[in-house]
Amino acid sequence: MEQARALDPGSLNGAEKAAIILLSLGEGAAPLWTQLDDEEVREISQAMSNLGIVPASAVEGLIGEFVSKMTTSGSLIGTFEQTQRVLSSFLSTEKVDALMEEIRGPAGRTMWDKLGNVNEVVLANYLKNEYPQTVAVVLSKVKPDHAARVLSALPEDFADECVMRMLRMEPVQREILDKIETTLRAEFISNLQRTSKRDSHEQMAEIFNNFDRLTEGRFLGSLEEKNREAADRIRALMFVFEDLAKLDPGGVQTLLRNVEKDVLTLSLKGASDSLRDLFFSNMSERAAKIMREDMASMGPVRLKDVDGAQARMVLVAKDLANKGEIVLAESNKDDELIY
Repeated sequence: MEQARALDPGSLNGAEKAAIILLSLGEGAAPLWTQLDDEEVREISQAMSNLGIVPASAVEGLIGEFVSKMTTSGSLIGTFEQTQRVLSSFLSTEKVDALMEEIRGPAGRTMWDKLGNVNEVVLANYLKNEYPQTVAVVLSKVKPDHAARVLSALPEDFADECVMRMLRMEPVQREILDKIETTLRAEFISNLQRTSKRDSHEQMAEIFNNFDRLTEGRFLGSLEEKNREAADRIRALMFVFEDLAKLDPGGVQTLLRNVEKDVLTLSLKGASDSLRDLFFSNMSERAAKIMREDMASMGPVRLKDVDGAQARMVLVAKDLANKGEIVLAESNKDDELIY
């Protein structure tokens, strides 16, 4: 059961306070909702869907005397479904669907913000079927670093044509831009949510990544006996320590700067010769020499300790990848990337 958060009314922002009050009023809040503009409705809806359980004490701090008229539990639950029900009491189905799709979709206040939070490979796979001129408009509206990654993921000839269109592009008329935004919202952002539910094998691969080597082997062995196909899929999706061998030199150096020396030493103690050489080659000669000496002086080490250190390095690498500081290649596909 979800635990209530210890909310301090003073720490809530305006949208969160409004969401709690309107949620407590339920359908009776319809006249208030109609006084809000579209942006205010969007902000409050987003806050409402993320509230979770709001303790009675927090509600009391905002609406005082109204607490006695609430449910016997004295608390509220703000969920996606509850938000949708409240909005449906006074907005058209079409408008509610549009708002909820925005809440579910990639983060961002505008369509272009949202596109900036979509994986470049996913966006490129959609854009490659559009006209080069349309792609040029889209890429001119997102941040340059994201546009560069999308262009790199597009077919080469098509990407070259898009670049030429961007160079020759005149100011885009508002109605054309509106049409592109509408199409993106209807055909891409909404469909993205319907198709982006996480595969259960991906979830299990992440769990297996956090097992020590013996536990991982036990579960995979057991699963192979019952469902070899599922075991093979999970194994292919797992990102393991040896996959760090696919880092480019810049990625290795970034990882070296972010991993504690004792963790690195213990990890490399149990690494393959090729992976050791990769890390040593990206250190100074002196640093590599000291690292080798430290490893030699450790003597025998427990497999459990090595697994723990290597798992720590993998977590650091994934964190750096999520921040965009390094690029990790998937364990089963050399030509695809995760961020």
